[in-house]
Amino acid sequence: MSPHAIVLCGSRRRTDPWHDLAGTGHAAAAVISGQGVTTRLTSRPLDMVVDGTVDADLLVVNLSDNRFDSFTGPDGLDWVPLGAAIAAHVAAGRPVLVLHSSVMAFPDLPGWASVLGARWVDDVSMHPDIGDVTVQVHPGPWGIGTGLEDVTVTDERYCFLEPAADLGPVEPHLTHVHDGVVHPLAWAREIGPANARVVFDALGHDVRSYDSPTRRALLAAEVDWLLRSERERAPRSTGVPIPGR
Repeated sequence: MSPHAIVLCGSRRRTDPWHDLAGTGHAAAAVISGQGVTTRLTSRPLDMVVDGTVDADLLVVNLSDNRFDSFTGPDGLDWVPLGAAIAAHVAAGRPVLVLHSSVMAFPDLPGWASVLGARWVDDVSMHPDIGDVTVQVHPGPWGIGTGLEDVTVTDERYCFLEPAADLGPVEPHLTHVHDGVVHPLAWAREIGPANARVVFDALGHDVRSYDSPTRRALLAAEVDWLLRSERERAPRSTGVPIPGR
């Protein structure tokens, strides 16, 4: 039986005015399905929570945070159980793929930065204007970028993300240089007692990101690593941490 992924796309409280999360969610799902993964999209968090856990082998988070509006109705409350469900998913050792603006998705969820390894900080984190860029692929500590070309893509490049206070700098497999400083764009981690696998991939501002063959190849490699069985895991290589700021 093929693994089952849920791609959770933002709605109302977990969206913003700048991101077409449904469009990028469908584009990411096409890449994930191409890896032999049964993939389902939803923008309704309660549809994916069964008995307090996420009903999927792989959770893909494609959200943001609408800090410019107030949600006190059912839509806002529907997201409350998701935090506990994500925690249960991770505690069970199941993988999570976090895309682009999802770094901002849960300012009200304790521990979200510790899952990702970093957080967006208003007035500190930023990105240059979207454009055509080439960003650098590295093997990374888990070997995800091994054999891949640098990514040439139309996208945003996040800068000055703040490493989670209890974790220190991340060790990326994708970086870019802005104003002479190297910034991480994607990294992988194992967290918790069950060694749940997490990838944060900061590309994916809009669907043009997924038009890039090299970007799709990187995402496919990330999905492959996330779903690889324990016996297939490559030994962890050494790497030099690159600071988030």
